[in-house]
Amino acid sequence: MKIVKLEERQIKGLSIRTSNAKEMNPQTAKIGALHQQFDAKVTVNYKDGARVYGVYYNYESDHTGEFSVLAGADQIEGTQAENLETITLPAGTYMVFEATGEVPQCVIATWAKIWEYFSPANKGYQRSYITDFEFYKNQHEVEIYIGVKA
Repeated sequence: MKIVKLEERQIKGLSIRTSNAKEMNPQTAKIGALHQQFDAKVTVNYKDGARVYGVYYNYESDHTGEFSVLAGADQIEGTQAENLETITLPAGTYMVFEATGEVPQCVIATWAKIWEYFSPANKGYQRSYITDFEFYKNQHEVEIYIGVKA
């Protein structure tokens, strides 16, 4: 993992409200279906540098509370952008965790590492619980950016 400072950027996509408890139950999980819905609705032009994101924001409290998730992209052309929500990833300090392998399994495994890293026993960096995001570099590489207190 590494620490980076990022400038703000905008992501357009579709969103839902959920919690980690709901996502652990296949009957109530929503994030996978949200990404599928986004993929069906929007064509992402990877050849021109567009990338897909999973943005976590509007946290009720910490990892135990509800939060919003937006599945989206940084470049959406023409009429596809209509009826999509826009979220601004705020400028700030982020800790980056890398995931490689089959999606979504490698992403889920990396989130488990993130929760362990930020457990109460760890006295290192603290999460800000403002905005976190997954940056899908390609089909088998994902970077997860966790907002941390500077």
